[in-house]
Amino acid sequence: METPGSTPSSITPTWDTFPQQILEAVDIVVLVLYFVFVLAVGLWSMWKTKRSTVKGYFLAGGKMVWWPVGASLFASNVGSGHFIGLAGSGAASGIAATAYEWNGMFCVLVLAWLFLPIYIAAGVTTMPEYLQKRFGGKRIQIFLAILYLFIYIFTKISVDMYAGALFIQQALRWDLYVAVIGLLAITAVYTVAGGLAAVIYTDTLQTVIMLAGGLTLMGFSFVKIGGLESLQAKYFKAIASSHKGNSSCGLPREDAFHIFRDPVTSDLPWPGVLIGMTIPSLWYWCTDQVIVQRSLAAKNLCHAKGGSLLASYLKILPLFMMVMPGMISRVLFPDLVACADPEICRKICGNPSGCSDIAYPKLVIELLPLGLRGLMMSVMISALMSSLTSIFNSSSTIFTMDLWRHFRPRSSEWELMLVGRVFVLLLVVVSILWIPLVQASQGGQLFIYIQTISSYLQPPVAMVFILGCFWKRTNEKGAFWGLLTGMLLGFIRLVLDFIYLQPQCGEPDHRPAVVRYVHYLYFSMILSVITTVTVVVVSLLTEPPSEEMISHLTWFTRWDPPAEKHPAVSTSPDSGSGVRKSECPPAQLDISVVPENISNDNTSMTGTQKGSKLMRVFLWLCGMESKQEHPPENSAPTSPEHAVASLDEQPLVKHILNINLILCVCAGIFLWGYFA
Repeated sequence: METPGSTPSSITPTWDTFPQQILEAVDIVVLVLYFVFVLAVGLWSMWKTKRSTVKGYFLAGGKMVWWPVGASLFASNVGSGHFIGLAGSGAASGIAATAYEWNGMFCVLVLAWLFLPIYIAAGVTTMPEYLQKRFGGKRIQIFLAILYLFIYIFTKISVDMYAGALFIQQALRWDLYVAVIGLLAITAVYTVAGGLAAVIYTDTLQTVIMLAGGLTLMGFSFVKIGGLESLQAKYFKAIASSHKGNSSCGLPREDAFHIFRDPVTSDLPWPGVLIGMTIPSLWYWCTDQVIVQRSLAAKNLCHAKGGSLLASYLKILPLFMMVMPGMISRVLFPDLVACADPEICRKICGNPSGCSDIAYPKLVIELLPLGLRGLMMSVMISALMSSLTSIFNSSSTIFTMDLWRHFRPRSSEWELMLVGRVFVLLLVVVSILWIPLVQASQGGQLFIYIQTISSYLQPPVAMVFILGCFWKRTNEKGAFWGLLTGMLLGFIRLVLDFIYLQPQCGEPDHRPAVVRYVHYLYFSMILSVITTVTVVVVSLLTEPPSEEMISHLTWFTRWDPPAEKHPAVSTSPDSGSGVRKSECPPAQLDISVVPENISNDNTSMTGTQKGSKLMRVFLWLCGMESKQEHPPENSAPTSPEHAVASLDEQPLVKHILNINLILCVCAGIFLWGYFA
């Protein structure tokens, strides 16, 4: 598998950045054991869960308890981009990038306590579907579904592929295409076959591995440098020997150990961190399909809240587990990690704008003893796999439930299952196609690149969700025009950022004023205000939403008694998934009634193929063999089950959760205050 000579020229370091090229036998054994474990957990969860229904496949049957939900929230969020990117940002500019993580601490709690009860009452599977129910019409749902897929493919998949590629290629010297295709093949097996349940259970295993490996490397790093005080002293002296004495390029920032920085001249101004960063963070934690889908898979609201609390506590760790090791890497290897001369940087890591992104791989290769190096390889691969599988599963949910059903409203459950699985395979191919693009366009601080894009595209969506959930007067026209205006402005700024690139250190800055002086976090705030004003003005000038667009769909109406007409709708199985299309999508009907319609159609089909053992194995792998096993159960008409958990909470559990909420928020405020 190791082919040191096959590294593409665009990335090949001519300096010997990673001298220890060959993994020892112990490390390879650890890596092999890791893959065996992941596959075993994936296959076990496939066997354990019911994968033959839309709910079973896309919402894990709504049976998840709190700890896999929390672990999966953490693993879906922390990809390989986090390890590479946060450590790189730490090496380049200090601890400020931690603000993104600690912002998430609060936002994941906002999801469980404020947004999730609304989604559960609405009984939705996807986020675009919620907006369709809340506002009616199809244009917002389609627009948002396409936007989500765009954001997943262009920021999440591409960045994780870049970070994984950097690690696999520079640290391991494996052939990139072979390694990535091998990884994707393993993830595709359990993602395609097992659905969300397999993804959540494997994420739980990946979280344990990531924490074990990350904390181990953190321990080795702090021991090597002599503790936090020593880091604070030595970081400011970590300057590359090639540094020109009169230049400020490549020098550590004076405010490296502060999260709150100057509001005008700094890289992360504090008002932007407090407000401008919170809005994309609310989008990600409270309205992003990848995150919300995990919470909707929980057994009930208590388990969803428990999962969010676990994820929130785990979000404390990135500063100590990723950012500070990146800073330590700069102290230990200043000539490589802190290089300032574009020519030298190009020789070291193939990237003229800086080599801070090699900080984490460099630590792994240099500091860890035999066996543990294999563990850290597993950690990086875990991070890549867990975030990719989460994106694959959620993208396929959005494509199937929002786009496919829009074009084929009467599609059977069998068809939806098949489309969902095929779309995952399509995304695997897209991920492989990203590799050459990712190699060609290597930017400096990877983590900041993702955040910049998200600051331009996500605030309008976040504001529409917030207004839709908490202001009953918001209507479809207001939401649509607010979304469109915000998106247009965000897209213009995004294009300007790509046309007028940030100059290298020491070069004159000729960018237009709107790009040069308006920090992306400030622009996020401006976008949010413009979107909000547009939504409010247009909503007030047009007719208010009808009662059924508000009932069960906002914070204030989540406890409304069920509407009278629902039973009449659900008892007409013949009308299948075409009922009241204009009013709300047939999500509940598809999830519960459709199997009754189609179990007979498919029994004959699968019956004829019973002779073919290969076909039966294939159908089992896809979780579709149970169609002909359970017709007696399904034949009696049943009342539609809710797609998601119930809102009821036991008083004792509720009090325990609320006490934990207060503790977690206090811990977050203390950390912000201490490092601000």
